[in-house]
Amino acid sequence: MNSRVLWALTASATLLANTAYAQQYPMLDAVANRLVQKYQNSSCEQLWQERAQKQGRPRPQAEENAIQVMHNDPQVRAAFIDRVAAPIANKMFECGMIP
Repeated sequence: MNSRVLWALTASATLLANTAYAQQYPMLDAVANRLVQKYQNSSCEQLWQERAQKQGRPRPQAEENAIQVMHNDPQVRAAFIDRVAAPIANKMFECGMIP
């Protein structure tokens, strides 16, 4: 198969998956968008400072609720992780937060 055709199919599948995700889980899509924006718009220094400040602190109730939903529904969890994993991991790698 031609690499351009393969790339076009992959791009189309990703677009369809993102659209389906946004329609199926609108609340988590909003949370995922905010989280991705936070990582993309923050400097490495800001991320390091926030990480240090959060250690040992309890999570806000809304965050606890979202985590509970993801624990209870593997499809929601998978959709959320699929949405946020790559952008966050890339930024963390750039900042030296992961090897």
